[in-house]
Amino acid sequence: MSQTHALDLADPSTDPFAVAQAAADVIRERTDGAAHDVALVLGSGWGQTGDLIGETFATIENTDVPGFGKAAVAGHSGVMRSVGIGDTGRRALVYGTRTHFYEGKGVRAVVHNIRTAAALGCRTVVITNGCGGLREEWAPGTPVLISDHINLTAHSPIEGANFVDLTDVYSPRLRAVARELDPGLDEGVYVQFRGPHYETPAEVRMAMVLGGDLVGMSTTLEAIAARQSGLEVLGISLVTNPAAGISKTPLNHEEVLEAGREAAERCGRLLAAVVARI
Repeated sequence: MSQTHALDLADPSTDPFAVAQAAADVIRERTDGAAHDVALVLGSGWGQTGDLIGETFATIENTDVPGFGKAAVAGHSGVMRSVGIGDTGRRALVYGTRTHFYEGKGVRAVVHNIRTAAALGCRTVVITNGCGGLREEWAPGTPVLISDHINLTAHSPIEGANFVDLTDVYSPRLRAVARELDPGLDEGVYVQFRGPHYETPAEVRMAMVLGGDLVGMSTTLEAIAARQSGLEVLGISLVTNPAAGISKTPLNHEEVLEAGREAAERCGRLLAAVVARI
């Protein structure tokens, strides 16, 4: 196998964990061997929050790292950063974007960020997203802890007979830490649809019947991959709009970005405080 094919996640003969290790090696080199023990995935509406976590020591273009590509969604950043966690002396790896399942690059590409973080030595990952809310009391700009999820993509990042327990996929310990820091935080079940179209009102009603509280197009596949790699997971959604059928107006991506801008300070300070306590 050529070196090019060896790093091609779309090639079925490629070992995705080997690509993750190659990516981690590049990040380690670009950050002068710094140890990272937390990774953050900044979803829609969360882009500005990384600045509040701490000082950025290194910025790396995604396209310079094996298996990563340019940002495909407006409001996302196509770079990853090595960020100091307050004055703790520790570092976080902050991803400014993610690969969404609807981009058609395959599940391996979707979870490559998580596997790279694990290969780099991270023990915890904080996964964020912007989503539609199914509860009327959650106004746009409300952060909500993810307590569980429903994966409606009909796919899994786990290949072969490797069985992973997802009973506590979203760490109860980390959710308790977040609630100590922000007692007003609510929590709910996140439902991932394939996208990129928004859900229909009927699909939203189905999600509610299934027990969902939040709907979006990311997160669950990453969380599954994180648990397979032994990472502790904290999931936080930013409700950017009421979901279809609940919303009184047509859905659009600009309202997602606007909700993120308005909630940036609260969300950023919450993330910074949580990461410092992990």
